Amino acid sequence: QVQLVESGGGLVQPGGSLRLSCKISIFTLDYYAIGWYRQAPGKDYEGVSCISSSDGSTYYADSVKGRFTISRDNAKNTVYLEMNSLKPEDTAVYYCVADHLIFDVTYYCRKDFRYLEVWGQGTLVTVSS
Repeated sequence: QVQLVESGGGLVQPGGSLRLSCKISIFTLDYYAIGWYRQAPGKDYEGVSCISSSDGSTYYADSVKGRFTISRDNAKNTVYLEMNSLKPEDTAVYYCVADHLIFDVTYYCRKDFRYLEVWGQGTLVTVSS
């Protein structure tokens, strides 16, 4: 069974940076869509960014374009989310998610969070001065 373990969350000041990591326990990372969802207090889940483990194609929500960068290291079975120029509205629990790659990677970042194949336990990111 695929398991996802996130790390890297914490408290950061506005304008600061954080890097989230998602370690995926699986024999091979081929043909997966892996990404990050977040849930801010009192709000619904939002697909932030997703990446194809096969061709590296990516998706970003409009709210994070130009500030966040997703990348993968297939040899380490790890996906990263580099977050720069953080804003208070980025405060949320961030979840690493994964699903078998059948459609375009965008599909998985717009899918109902509850129907994704696997998700991690979440890591809290707090942006505050």
